[in-house]
Amino acid sequence: MSPKLKNASIIATGAMILSILASAGGSGAAAESLSPVTANQEPAPQIIIQPVETDTVLAPGTDSAEVQLPVTEPKAQSLAALVSAQPQPADLSRELNCLAGAIYFEAKSESLVGQLAVGRVVVARSKSGRFPESYCGVVFQRSQFSFVRGGTMPAIPKASRDWKEAVAIAQIAHAGTWQSPAEGALFFHAAYVSPGWRLKRLARIDNHVFYR
Repeated sequence: MSPKLKNASIIATGAMILSILASAGGSGAAAESLSPVTANQEPAPQIIIQPVETDTVLAPGTDSAEVQLPVTEPKAQSLAALVSAQPQPADLSRELNCLAGAIYFEAKSESLVGQLAVGRVVVARSKSGRFPESYCGVVFQRSQFSFVRGGTMPAIPKASRDWKEAVAIAQIAHAGTWQSPAEGALFFHAAYVSPGWRLKRLARIDNHVFYR
């Protein structure tokens, strides 16, 4: 082979090798750019949803596969609202009649809170073991309530607003659905007298002072 042809062959071979290398480098860069990056990559956080345990009740017309509603107990926003929500039974039991009578005669001119406090004293006495075990027994116990004369109550105008209010308060006091500021009191007297009792004073509400 002549020197010229040999040189030309060497140059051609070199050019071919350079072309192949350049082509391989380009393919590698492209493949690298398309590969996912895993170095220093934190795994995606796993979200775990846990059921919340609540008392639920099915809404009317639904089945267990449908939405459930939480059970909530209605609560009055005030004592006045609770009084308004009380039924007015046509025939009041003897016990509730005695309780309402004590509230009526002792506190009909006072606030709802004052009436409730009186009613809760009668209820507390009936449960104390120190007094008769019924409302009527507590109310008609000798020398306890000044409105009781000869073992009976005076006549009550039962169509009056005061009586209806006393009946509502009696139901609340009996059920214990509203707490009195003098809760647990067993005794009370009018604020204008000072009997000098050696008892624990709980509160003064309107015209009465309450003790335990």
